[in-house]
Amino acid sequence: MASEYLKQKAQKEIEAEAPEKPIVYTRREKIMNWLHYHWYWIAIGAVILIVVGTMLWNVLGIGKVRPDYVFAYVGKESISNEQTEAFEEALALLGADVNGDGTVKVELRQYLMKRTGDAETALFYNQAADAKLLADITKGDSYFFLTDDPKGLQRSYWILANTDGSEPDEDDRNVSEKVFLWENCPTLMGLDLDRAAFSGLSLGRRWFSGKAADGHEADEAFWNLLTKGAAQ
Repeated sequence: MASEYLKQKAQKEIEAEAPEKPIVYTRREKIMNWLHYHWYWIAIGAVILIVVGTMLWNVLGIGKVRPDYVFAYVGKESISNEQTEAFEEALALLGADVNGDGTVKVELRQYLMKRTGDAETALFYNQAADAKLLADITKGDSYFFLTDDPKGLQRSYWILANTDGSEPDEDDRNVSEKVFLWENCPTLMGLDLDRAAFSGLSLGRRWFSGKAADGHEADEAFWNLLTKGAAQ
């Protein structure tokens, strides 16, 4: 009869010769293992998606409320953020939902033409404001113009329309029949605003020619409302 020692030796030899069983991973273990070796590329891909998504979000204006009416303020002194918001809210109560997004939004854009301070600073501000205003005019964003210098605005940009909205003659730089002084507009004076912030400003509208003139019926109706009963 074989000794216990020989039995144990034989068993060990059998176990040594037996092929190792393959390791079987669960589904969760496979996923965790894959993530462990590929996390770097996943992180890079996520960053790229965030950057591209943010760019598309901004370009397409997703999530932003589009303005129904756009005003351009061209002046020497800025209108405070508080008064700007008050202006936009007050005018929105008078307007209509032109773009059909369920909200009436008025936007006041400011283009400051500095004429104070040293010449270099004034030139810098003027050039920056001029570039932004020209971009606005080229795109046709602002229909309404508030300014403390209507003559200078018309002389520099020839943008103000006649009171009936028609295009002025090329050599017409007269503004007496193109703008209304804020104080002479009953509708504007009736707004719950700080009158000192808008005192002395003139309201005008820009002219459009050709096909660009189409699609501004709501703007024209709003203009008629704002200037109703106004004296020049």
